[in-house]
Amino acid sequence: MSASLPYGRQSIAADDLAAVLEVLQSAFLTNGPKIEEFEHQFAARVGAKHAIAVNSATSALHLAMRSAGIGVGDRILTSPNTFLATANCAAYVGARPDFSDIDPVSHNLDPEALQKTWTSNVRAVIAVDYAGQPCDLPAIAGIAREKGALVIDDASHAVGSAFMHEGGRWSLGGNPWADMTIFSFHPVKTMTTGEGGMLVTDNLKWATLARKLRSHGVERRVFEGLGSSDPMLSEQGPWYYEMQALGYNFRLTDLQCALGISQLRRLDDFIARRREIVGAYNTALAELEGLQIPGIRKPAVENEISWHLYTVEIDYKRIGKTRTRVMAELGDRGVGSQVHYIPIYLQPWYRRQFGYQPGKCPTAESYYRRTLSLPLFPAMTSADVERVIEAVQAVMKEV
Repeated sequence: MSASLPYGRQSIAADDLAAVLEVLQSAFLTNGPKIEEFEHQFAARVGAKHAIAVNSATSALHLAMRSAGIGVGDRILTSPNTFLATANCAAYVGARPDFSDIDPVSHNLDPEALQKTWTSNVRAVIAVDYAGQPCDLPAIAGIAREKGALVIDDASHAVGSAFMHEGGRWSLGGNPWADMTIFSFHPVKTMTTGEGGMLVTDNLKWATLARKLRSHGVERRVFEGLGSSDPMLSEQGPWYYEMQALGYNFRLTDLQCALGISQLRRLDDFIARRREIVGAYNTALAELEGLQIPGIRKPAVENEISWHLYTVEIDYKRIGKTRTRVMAELGDRGVGSQVHYIPIYLQPWYRRQFGYQPGKCPTAESYYRRTLSLPLFPAMTSADVERVIEAVQAVMKEV
């Protein structure tokens, strides 16, 4: 049998290789023109005024906290059903990451639960578009803005996703309900730069600060003249720079941005293939006893999902197998799988630091006990898709 299929993998074509090679043969490997080119093209694609490319979505989330001035004494509400970085970014700046439960269909933040979880010191909600399915941003923003809080959309799973609302089509990153939106370009995501992320916003002040913090908090001034009263710094020539804030090295290289530009041209094809695979899975697996295919929050998003993950829910008790056994049996048939996610507040650090305990978000905990992610990436062939289907059918029926 051929090698086991992973749950996700990048798709690299000849055009991608050529784009990277072109930069390797140029004058700039980093801090060059490809960064701004990628930012402009990505901002145009999603419909945002400003885009700041960084070395990971984790960094983009961190910059969102810093740019918005969130810090000690503030509380951030987010989904427990996401990767650690979504919550960790609040802890990085001294704020308290807190969690609100998810809905049982899309597994995104439940607006009703969000309303019940609210406290007076909540400064922002970090919504998460789990598996690529847009969360209910209009409802979430309605709650947050009434209470003077920001909405940050973690669309790491959802490059290219959109949703319909009141007759209009709105892209993630280009809608009026998210103050900032974060995207990921990790290799398993919809498109890749190797590692990388993007912060987009229509707010010039936040964009300017994020861009400065991305590179050590430095501002460069390229002019001749005398400026500072300090004799040491009085001559401000073309080398001159000032560190105006404590920043980071969160830069993305020209090599990565060249790959990102090339991948962005292929994004529609990536999404179309992901939707084809999801359709084939749904048709073949919908009637399996003990297995539930992914739910859709409402028809307004069904045809607009970019599908980063294909997550099924399995009643392991009903089929008489543990999740570990199911994963092993799938692996024996050449099919890899993964679990997304352990609720963040159940992680040891969060329990020690904030005293969180099981039972905090019952729907998220219930979903964690049943979820399993199957292979989904554009390079999968029809034979690969059929291999996954046959493996799942066999494992579910062999008790």
